[in-house]
Amino acid sequence: MFSQLKFFTNRFSLPGLNRLRLYRSSWLRGDMLAGITVAAYLVPQCMAYAELAGVQPIAGLWAILPPMLIYTLLGSSPQLSVGPESTTAVMTAAAIAPLVAGDISKYASLCSLLALLVGIVCCVGAFARLGFLADLLSKPILVGYMAGVAVIMIIGQLGKISGLSLEAESLFGEVREFLARLNEIHPPTLLLAICVLSFLLVVQRRFPNAPGPLLAVLLATSAVYLFDLDQRGIAVIGEIPAGLPSLALPSGFSLQQITYLISTAIGISLVGYSDNVLTARAFAAKNGYRIDANQELLALGTVNIGNGVMQGFPVSSSGSRTAIGDSLGSRSQVFSLVAFVIVILVLLFLRPILALFPKAALGAIVIYAALRLIEISEFKRLRRFKKSEFRLAMITLIGVLATDILVGVGIAVALSVIDLFARLMRPHDAVLGEVPNLAGLHDIEDWEGAKTIPGLVIYRYDAPLCFANAENFRRRAIDAINAETTPVEWFLLNAEAILEIDITAVDMLKELHQELTERHIIFVIACVKQDLYFQFKKAGLVNLIAQERIYPTLPTAIQDFQTRHGLI
Repeated sequence: MFSQLKFFTNRFSLPGLNRLRLYRSSWLRGDMLAGITVAAYLVPQCMAYAELAGVQPIAGLWAILPPMLIYTLLGSSPQLSVGPESTTAVMTAAAIAPLVAGDISKYASLCSLLALLVGIVCCVGAFARLGFLADLLSKPILVGYMAGVAVIMIIGQLGKISGLSLEAESLFGEVREFLARLNEIHPPTLLLAICVLSFLLVVQRRFPNAPGPLLAVLLATSAVYLFDLDQRGIAVIGEIPAGLPSLALPSGFSLQQITYLISTAIGISLVGYSDNVLTARAFAAKNGYRIDANQELLALGTVNIGNGVMQGFPVSSSGSRTAIGDSLGSRSQVFSLVAFVIVILVLLFLRPILALFPKAALGAIVIYAALRLIEISEFKRLRRFKKSEFRLAMITLIGVLATDILVGVGIAVALSVIDLFARLMRPHDAVLGEVPNLAGLHDIEDWEGAKTIPGLVIYRYDAPLCFANAENFRRRAIDAINAETTPVEWFLLNAEAILEIDITAVDMLKELHQELTERHIIFVIACVKQDLYFQFKKAGLVNLIAQERIYPTLPTAIQDFQTRHGLI
């Protein structure tokens, strides 16, 4: 037991607690202001995300409590706001819906079980040091994926903002049903939703640091109270259970349900953790500190376990709440503790006000949050930078919309891996030569007037050699030799960009050496790193090529070539 505890403490710490011990009084004003404003924003936001996840709005406030306390101790970012978030909420709804099959009595319990499983997956990943997996989601993939999720969020609110009860279960089915029932729309409900959304957009544009969602909640609730809108057909949240969530482990589930949710939990963990780390890294880079990727994985796992035993649902981080806190001067997780106290006050004393909050306004807040996820500027930037990156984002967007959202996660990860693999299989290469009036050796394709040294091909391959690109390397090396107008006597491989090699590539180099020998061309290598040299030695390449044909630098290899051929 002691050894296990020592293993844990060696790998992980309590960075939040350490930061609180070093707290500066000059940070208090910014943290207090940030905490109050973030609380004002998260109350309606978390209620909306609970609705998005398919549970009662009050569950959104329950689901924010464990994260604010646990992340304060375990999180490595002093600014990240962890709790209910749109993507994980949508994925939760998509995962639980097939299990309930019309019987919603266990819906909330299944959400808690899913949160518990997500937490376990993240904690196991943290102990296995799998923080690097977040890097599988490249920027184009995330941009396209988030846009797809935003569209799903918006379509999912069509019923709430129109007063319709849509029965279709698929994305396109909901759109078709909505269009077919336009004549049944409840005008007051739609008008209220439009007013709330317009208000939020105007406040965002004119007063970006103002608590727009809180003001929208107060105004919409006041309108319901003053004009008896709940008596005129506008649906409201209704009575909210008193008190705080109780501590209980989810139970009473079949092995088949648990197995299904484990596979779902892995997908939610990957997406939630990626969002967590990317948001934390963005603010860390902006404000000059660093985060620990594996510590973030542990913190996210512990947070979700906390939600699993306190009637919550899977959560991640909120970029919008983090941005609000940053803009108001948050310097530590004290701002989360301030927000925690305010949410407790809301749960204990302000429930009657929240009970009058109209569902149409809640739908408008979700749409408002979704619109902020669609980064048109990022799509434009990707298109300007590289068309292939833009296509990757668009394919991900279409994949998320055309399939189940969990399948979209798989598509996003697969596309990232395929894109990475394609770059590894077809890396940049260069034939180096001399450029008039320019020192050194350069890619002859990049410079006008560049020429190779007669009889010598200096070839550089900018990637590790492995099974995926071995044949590509051989073919391009032979093409470089065949492109020379004078007979080639030496083929010099510049290995400065080759960090490692596998057995498939070793066999390819042996075959290339044999092919060049038959053509009376000497195969030499320069700039071999020590680790790569040892791999060459174990594979027998050093003896095959001859040790004197492996040079430490390009100049020594070129000088030897010129000396042997009487050029100097």
